[in-house]
Amino acid sequence: MSEEMGVPALAQAAAMPLLEETTLPQEQPPTLPVVIIGNGPSGICLSYLLSGYKPYMDTATVHPNPILYRKLQEAKHLPITEQDLEYLSEGLEGRSRNPVAVLFDTLLHPNADFGYEFPSVLKWRRDKYQQIPHLVLGKGTPGGAWHAMEGSMLTVSLGIWMELPGVNYRDLTNGKRRDVTSDRATPEEISSYYKDYVKLKGLHKNFVDNTYVTSVQKLCRAHELEGLQNGQEDQRVVDSGNGRFEDNGKECENNGGGTLWEVRGYRQVQSDTHVPFSLFAENVVLATGASDSPVRLAVEGEDLTFVFHSIADLCLAVSQGKLDVNSDPVLVVGAGLSAADAVLCARNSNIRVLHVFRKNIDNPDLIFKQLPKTLYPEYHKVYNMMSSQTCTHVASWPSSNRPQAVSIASSVCAKMCPKPQLSAGSIAGGSSISLFPDYTSFPEHCVVSFQSDMKCLLQGDNSLKAFKISMALVLIGTNPNLFFLKDQGQYLGQDPTRPIFCKQNPIDINPYTFECTKEPGLFAMGPLVGDNFVRFLKGGALGIASCLLKRLKKREKLISNGGNNFI
Repeated sequence: MSEEMGVPALAQAAAMPLLEETTLPQEQPPTLPVVIIGNGPSGICLSYLLSGYKPYMDTATVHPNPILYRKLQEAKHLPITEQDLEYLSEGLEGRSRNPVAVLFDTLLHPNADFGYEFPSVLKWRRDKYQQIPHLVLGKGTPGGAWHAMEGSMLTVSLGIWMELPGVNYRDLTNGKRRDVTSDRATPEEISSYYKDYVKLKGLHKNFVDNTYVTSVQKLCRAHELEGLQNGQEDQRVVDSGNGRFEDNGKECENNGGGTLWEVRGYRQVQSDTHVPFSLFAENVVLATGASDSPVRLAVEGEDLTFVFHSIADLCLAVSQGKLDVNSDPVLVVGAGLSAADAVLCARNSNIRVLHVFRKNIDNPDLIFKQLPKTLYPEYHKVYNMMSSQTCTHVASWPSSNRPQAVSIASSVCAKMCPKPQLSAGSIAGGSSISLFPDYTSFPEHCVVSFQSDMKCLLQGDNSLKAFKISMALVLIGTNPNLFFLKDQGQYLGQDPTRPIFCKQNPIDINPYTFECTKEPGLFAMGPLVGDNFVRFLKGGALGIASCLLKRLKKREKLISNGGNNFI
C-alpha cells in the first residue's frame, strides 16, 4: 500500500469550495471497498486487520483449552482470518454474547476470566499484498470516546485487556502497575495508547480525523455510476426499503456486489469551517460506540439548567469552586459505574450526595456484584454506602404547596412505579430533614420531577419526597446516535419496532461475520452489537476482516501489487 493510502479519498473534498452539506460534488466521488465510521478501539483494531496484519497460531505456545488447541493445530499454517470461525468458536464460553468475540479474547488472553495472565497464542505477520483499502472516519483523533472521559478515574478493565493486537500495553506505559492486585489504567493512559498505536502500526494513512458523517444511503452500483457519468444526478438510485431499489419507477435487486453505499458528511478543518465530502463504499462498518446520546428520564424539569447528564459537568463544577462542603446535596441518579464515579467524585470533594436508583440493593443485576472486591475496592465502597446509608425519612408536599399538574404520565418512572400517594400530616417539603451528613441512598426510588426552585421530587414506597439540591446528575446509560441511517437504524435492531439500545436491542448481525442480517454490505461492531468492553469488541474486527478478506479475495479486490488502485 502506498504512503498516500486514504488521502486521495478525501483530498477531493478538501479541495472543494465550501458548500452546503446537502450539495453534491460535481465530480464522481471516489469509491472504496470499506469505509469505517468511528475511530475508537473498534475502528482501530479493524483497520489493523485490514492493513495486512494476519494472526497465526504461535507454534511455540500451547492453549490451555485442549479442544481449541487441537482445532488450532489442524490448520496452523493458515491465518485465523482464513479459517472457519464458527468451527473454532464452537463450545467456548465467555462474557460476550458473540462467539467470535469470545474466540478472539481467549486467543489473545487465554483463561483471563480465571485470573491468569497467560501469553497470547497468536503471532502476527504482515502481508502488504493482502490489504483491503479503507478509510476510518472519526469525529476527533484516534481513540474515540476515550478522549472525553474523566482522566482521574480508573478503567473497569485491566490495562492489558484494553490493549490492541500487536502492541503490548505495558510497553507503551513503561510497565506501569499500580499495585500487585490491580493493573487498571486511567482513560488518559488508554487514549494515549490508542493514538500511539495508530502511529506505531502505520495506520494513520487510513484515518481522517474531525470528520462527521451526516448521511449513509444505499445505492445501486450500475445505475448510480451510469447516472454520474452522464451528469444525471436526479437518477440516483436510493434504497426504498425491504432490500429493493427504485430508479424512476424501476427496481433492481440488492444482490450484495451490485450495490454501493454513499457516505456523505463534512470535515471540520477549522473551528468554524466545514468542508463537505461524498464517498462511495462497497461496504460500510458501523463502529460508532454507544456514548453519543445520554438516556433521559423524560420527566418534568429535566431540561432545567441544574440538571446534567455527564459526570464531566460535576468535575467542572467542582474545579470551578461552584460546589463545596456547604453546598446543597448533589443528586445522582443511576446504579451503574458512571453513577458510582459521580458519587466518588463528589465525596472526594466533601460534597453531600443523594443517590437515587430503581433497583433493590440485593438485585443480582447490579454491576457491583459482578466485580471482584480486590480489583475494584472503590466501587465496592460505593456499594456498601448504597446498602447501609438508606433514607427512612419521608418528605412529602403538603396540600397547600403541592406542585400544580406534576407531569409523570409519559415518564420512565410512571411506567416503573405506582402512582404516588400523598399522605396527610407528613413533613413539609421545605422542612429540615435529618440525613446522613455526607451520603444518603434511595433504593427503589425514581425521580418524578425537577422544580425551578432547585427542588427534586422523588417517589418510592407510595410517597413523594422533596429535597433542595445544588445539582442533579442523571447517569442511567447512553444510546448510540445513528441519525445518518434510514429511520436512525432502528430497522437493523433485533426488535425493529424499538430504537437501537446496546443492552436490550442491539443491531441484529450474523454472529460470525458481524454483517447486518437486514442489510448486506453493512457491518456493525462494538457496543452496537452488545460488546461494551474493549476486551470483546476486538472480536468484531476479526469477524469482519475474515468475511471481507474472503469475499474480496474472490473478486480480486485486494491490493496485490502494493499500489493504490482503489479509485
